[in-house]
Amino acid sequence: MDDLGIYYDATQPSRLETLIGTPHLPHELERVVALTAAWRDLRLSKYNHAREALPPVQGPYILAVDQTYGDASIRYGLADTRSFHRMLEAALDEHPRLPVILKVHPDVIAGRKRGHFNGGLTRGQASRVALVAANVHPPSLIEPAHAIYTVTSQMGFEGLLWGKPVRTFGMPFYAGWGLTQDELPPPERRRVADRVTLEDLVHAALVEYPRYVDPETRQRCEPERLMQWMGLQRRLRERFAPHVHAVGFSRWKMPIVQSFFAGSEVQFVRRPDQVPDGATVAVWGRRALGTSTGSDGTAPAQTGTGAVGSSLAGTIPNSPSTAVVRLEDGFLRSVGLGADLIRPLSWVMDRTGVYYDATRPSDLETLLQTAVFDVSLVQRAQALRQRIVAGGLTKYNVGTGGWSRPVGTQRVVLVPGQVETDASIAWGAPGIRTNVDLLQAARQAAPDAYLVYKPHPDVVAKLRRRGRGESLARRYCDELVVDTPMHTLLHAVDELHVLTSLAGFEALMRGKTVTCHGRPFYAGWGLTNDRQPLPRRTRPLSLDELVAGVLILYPTYVSRTTGAFTTPERALDELLAWKAQGPPDLPMWRQLLRWVLSWRQR
Repeated sequence: MDDLGIYYDATQPSRLETLIGTPHLPHELERVVALTAAWRDLRLSKYNHAREALPPVQGPYILAVDQTYGDASIRYGLADTRSFHRMLEAALDEHPRLPVILKVHPDVIAGRKRGHFNGGLTRGQASRVALVAANVHPPSLIEPAHAIYTVTSQMGFEGLLWGKPVRTFGMPFYAGWGLTQDELPPPERRRVADRVTLEDLVHAALVEYPRYVDPETRQRCEPERLMQWMGLQRRLRERFAPHVHAVGFSRWKMPIVQSFFAGSEVQFVRRPDQVPDGATVAVWGRRALGTSTGSDGTAPAQTGTGAVGSSLAGTIPNSPSTAVVRLEDGFLRSVGLGADLIRPLSWVMDRTGVYYDATRPSDLETLLQTAVFDVSLVQRAQALRQRIVAGGLTKYNVGTGGWSRPVGTQRVVLVPGQVETDASIAWGAPGIRTNVDLLQAARQAAPDAYLVYKPHPDVVAKLRRRGRGESLARRYCDELVVDTPMHTLLHAVDELHVLTSLAGFEALMRGKTVTCHGRPFYAGWGLTNDRQPLPRRTRPLSLDELVAGVLILYPTYVSRTTGAFTTPERALDELLAWKAQGPPDLPMWRQLLRWVLSWRQR
């Protein structure tokens, strides 16, 4: 917001010019050094939607930048169409031994505008000029370049941020200060080159002159905050191939898949044999692509809910270049049940296996086994864990009833029930597989304890079927609790006995003793009493190292506010606000769906 002019108009003063020409204090210049390093590390640019790509030539080259025809910055930057042709000729003449890459503006690529080389190149130019007409992220071209040639494009300013020599053929805001080699003489008011540094330019252009709005809070923010947010988007949007085939997803999950694969084009297909050879394939959970056997060749005794463990018709092309990404709910998911089609805040996206499949490694297991947990990451995990516990958050955040610990009891043990057809039992419980058997095992291990059983909320809501013999659960426990929120129970009890329930991890975060009768993802790291040891897991972890891997490094979070990627801390903010609003009111069609699911289970 400029009260004197506008930054791209070199015919008159602007507020940015005044800020550039004003000396800056040492602490401001130190801030610029960190900001410039972050700009490079996060690989930022003015437009940040395009993917990284290799330059079309190897070795050093000159980068020349075209712009959209008629752009105001050209005319007010004292340039015209001829300036672009002089720019290209100078790049060729001044570097006769180097090739030249000519970068076209994204709006030209999108077909919305035209550039300055629509008539093509001369034969002599074409022999040394490589045209980049694809939508390529600018740092991919700036970083390897020997020098940058521009008329008034911001890529010249970005070239300065990357420490590149910049040659200009107009008068953009960053020219005329002695930091660039300029074809045009600078306006008299910019002739203070003897005292303007690159740090002065960057502080004025990125810190003082613009106003920034946090995309998640909608509040004013500093550039560093927006840079970190933009860097997160860039990193997560580049994780997967440009094109992803998603197999067998229901209609309601399709937009969620697209949001978690933002940065990739998702094509939905019904069968694996519709996937081309060498593609990246997304499937839900442990769903098999043409086979229902595990990695050891044996089929599980039970399949998962929602066909999580079932086989899809058809087979995926047998190619070593085919990549499979398995999707599952994250550990801080929502306020409401997944079976009610409540949109999740987090999913996990695993390229090795999936976290609940103990028959083979997963990305989570590998991460916990090998990742470096530095001090700052562990401290971040500790702060996140403390906020989760203080906020009373769990995976689904359902239940409204209260519960008090019985007076005079010395030891209270909680046994959380699970949906017995759940994939985590099929692939993570090689011994006990039913809730009733778990209750009996807990009673045998703690004969004098007060035993509390909490059925799974999907079973309570009649969205999933009771387990075998689960109607007799009251015989094997002292109390059956239905509607009490999990965090309330976790706070009041002394310990848990679980098969593979996430409640075991949530109990660990609250300092409770956990005995695992299956092989959940949080077992085997020295924090639980394990009845089914897993020899692959050999690394002892602290609680906050486990939390760092499980809640910070492994899941992907998508904001309900922006629909873009976010951090676990911001997802926690949204969950707390969501929870404070109370249980969601289900629309009529979801209430009907719940009735249908309940009827099917009966």
